[in-house]
Amino acid sequence: MTPSLFEQHILSKPYFDRNGFIIAVKDDTPLGFIHVGFGANDDLTDLSMKTGVVCMLMVSKSKIPDQELRVEVAKQLIKKAEAFTSSHGGSQMMGGGSFPLNPFYLGFYGGSRLPGILCEDQFTIGVFESLNYSRHVEYGIWQRELSQFRTSVNRDQRQIRRDYNIHAEFDPPPRSWWEACTLGHAERMKFELVKRSTNKKCGEVTFWDMQPLATHWGVHAAGMFDLLIQPEHRRSGMATFLIGEALRQLREHGSTVAEVQTQIDDQANVGLFRKLGFEEIDHGFSFVKQLPR
Repeated sequence: MTPSLFEQHILSKPYFDRNGFIIAVKDDTPLGFIHVGFGANDDLTDLSMKTGVVCMLMVSKSKIPDQELRVEVAKQLIKKAEAFTSSHGGSQMMGGGSFPLNPFYLGFYGGSRLPGILCEDQFTIGVFESLNYSRHVEYGIWQRELSQFRTSVNRDQRQIRRDYNIHAEFDPPPRSWWEACTLGHAERMKFELVKRSTNKKCGEVTFWDMQPLATHWGVHAAGMFDLLIQPEHRRSGMATFLIGEALRQLREHGSTVAEVQTQIDDQANVGLFRKLGFEEIDHGFSFVKQLPR
């Protein structure tokens, strides 16, 4: 994180509220911070103040080497975040963001849609659990390397290929205010599945260039942000064909790694990603707590 990136991706958001960025200090020395925001409403046109989201919590181990004191500072920061949420009418608090409760840090924290709190961050997980936060949703993060990727060639996939086209659009206009706010900084690639005979769109998938995370990894990574198959076409191989063709084109445009994210208990998506050769590399949890009225 650099000052210019912080300005571009955090401070410049139209809903950034400096009162939700809370810093713990001692003798003018920063010890840690918490950043709380709000997610989108149901139609993704504005903020919803019902649920506050702890988007980031960090406490310096070098400045507070004592574990118990570091935990206490983190607890006090969370309590300040809860008070901020309550002051805006919120009745619920989330620990860790994920779409559509993802106002900040997409591209700076693991996952193509934000995975809550990564399981490796046992310090933060422990602090939330000590304050009676419950595990809400578990997310899996999956990746596959694209250099050896080949699309499926079984009979069903060949039939779909004969009947459908893939329309690719690079940097499409955002579909909602929320997408413009959270993903507008990124290069996006949308792929539509269109029936040849009727020119009817039957599904679409959107990927984004996972910056600046991918630069830190040393790869060119494309993250799947959204997948939609019309209900009447589900469980027919359409998603396999659509994502496979998208991965092939992404590879041709220079992407070396593809990343996807799904809820652990979504067996349909888990099976789909395994079929396409993805492997689970990490997982995270979102936490929830009801606030007193």
